Amino acid sequence: GDGATKAAKKIGSALLGIGKAAITAGATTVSAMATASVKMYADYEQNIGGVETLFKDAAGTVEQFANNAFKTAGLSANQYMETVTGFSARLLQGLGGDTEKAAQIGNMAVEDMSDNVNKMGVSMESVQNAYQGFAKQNYQMLDNLHLGYGQGQAEMARLINDSGVLGDTMQVTADTVNSVSFDKIVEAIHKVQEGMGITGTTAKEAATTISGSARMMRASWDNLLTGLGSGDEIDELINNLVDSIKTFGQNAIPVFKSAFKGLAEVVTELAPIIAAELPQ
Repeated sequence: GDGATKAAKKIGSALLGIGKAAITAGATTVSAMATASVKMYADYEQNIGGVETLFKDAAGTVEQFANNAFKTAGLSANQYMETVTGFSARLLQGLGGDTEKAAQIGNMAVEDMSDNVNKMGVSMESVQNAYQGFAKQNYQMLDNLHLGYGQGQAEMARLINDSGVLGDTMQVTADTVNSVSFDKIVEAIHKVQEGMGITGTTAKEAATTISGSARMMRASWDNLLTGLGSGDEIDELINNLVDSIKTFGQNAIPVFKSAFKGLAEVVTELAPIIAAELPQ
């Protein structure tokens, strides 16, 4: 009886300790989520303000692209808007202020950037820096894209000519490349990547690979945290996250099963050897 009582007290004390730890951990997690949500929503306010200033009537189109970027580009809405506003002023200049067309080509550029990152294994930062350089007529980072072209004006001219986006209107040289508008440069890169089978790989990987679906899942989680700041469209953001988790599970679980099966076979093979050698 005394032993049972002492055991019960120990179990009760342990459970109480676990309960307190769980409450503390839960409170810490909620606090961290709230802090992250406030920061992300503050960033969102800044980003959407920039989009509205630059794209005016087409701001809604850009926002829609941003909300879907977790699937199409593996980026959160904030990351998408930060990326597209980095070169949109130059894009609008080349398009004579056509905001709707700028929104479409800007989206193509961001998706091309993500496809390049996924296919070539380079960092998004290096590709972003390259595009921002192109917008300023600086072509020294063209080789960041790993498309078979080197640095400088002559290599960018070669890429544009190879793409065929200008047709027979002009043969671009190192001396005339700065006369090509930024939107045409974006289209040229798109054509080259399309010819190399790079285009569309981000969306495909998001649906079929572990790393791609993990990026999609992370981006949808960031979108949910941002959405908590406004309280708008929470149901849709939760559904996006759930769908992303399901996709990740579909891609990852078969690999885990295969890994565990292989591990079991390894253990089975090694066990007799280990048992024989262990006494020594």
